Amino acid sequence: MEISVLGCGRWGSFLAWYLSRKGHKVANWGPEEGESYRVLKETGRNEYVALDEKIELTCDLQYAVERAEIIVISISAQGLRGFMEKVTKYPVSGKIFVLCMKGIEEDTGKRLSEIVTESGVPKEKIAVWVGPGHIQSFVKGVPNCMVIDSENDDLKRTLADSFRSGLIRFYYGEDLIGTEIGAAAKNVMGIAAGVLDVICPPLKGALMSRGAREVARLIKAMGGNELSAYGLAHLGDYETTLFSPYSHNRAYGEMLAKGERFSKLAEGVATSRAMLLLGKMHGVELPITEAVCRVCYGAGDDAARCREEIGKLFTRPMKTEMYS
Repeated sequence: MEISVLGCGRWGSFLAWYLSRKGHKVANWGPEEGESYRVLKETGRNEYVALDEKIELTCDLQYAVERAEIIVISISAQGLRGFMEKVTKYPVSGKIFVLCMKGIEEDTGKRLSEIVTESGVPKEKIAVWVGPGHIQSFVKGVPNCMVIDSENDDLKRTLADSFRSGLIRFYYGEDLIGTEIGAAAKNVMGIAAGVLDVICPPLKGALMSRGAREVARLIKAMGGNELSAYGLAHLGDYETTLFSPYSHNRAYGEMLAKGERFSKLAEGVATSRAMLLLGKMHGVELPITEAVCRVCYGAGDDAARCREEIGKLFTRPMKTEMYS
């Protein structure tokens, strides 16, 4: 397949590396002024992967869009709407879009596939690729499982069958709403986990149980299958997000609780606000998400705020353990 990966940061460069190894004809695009593109252009590698010479590195967005039958996007979730305005200036009719990114639009509560649909791409041409796994492990040959989901059943099966390997086993998603919300929401739980790593690590067990239930309620209210919260896109991604030293969101929460600053992208920050918006829209209480949002956006001493806000979760009225 002719594939263009738009975005050449850590995930974008890995996706180009992986899809090229699968035998596809791959171009990896990045903005010419971007640091990630500059490093790859000058050295042929970054701290994660070395780009094979078969991979075509380009800063020409028109070329990257027009050459491909499949366009994989891996950029910051909050920049997707503006980026799609640039992409759709070029002919995209008939092209398949695969979103390998996790988030919810902060100002609208829109899922990423909805944003792409609103940009003019038919929903049957859109798929999402999410699930557990860190680049640092993949490049060492450590396998994992991921999910491809779409409203187009034939598309998700074709993509999963074409992309799977001994390194990544793909499953067919069956609930696009649940898959997207679950994948985004696990980053919020990752921030909470990072805070707990500082103030009380044993409470991460309660976070896992209650966090998945909180997200399940939201998915159900939005019209999805609440059981999706217990699949690979959410609960199945907790190991890599709530425990791994490679998790940006966990590291963000940990450093905030220590009164320090994390300099890299943590998608869960903006996602916490987006989820609260969705909770209000659908009448769902999201206590963990609300606490994380206050941790991320509150004023004053960061470490003290983390202890206060996360601590409040454990003074709430008693609940039935599983179903409340």
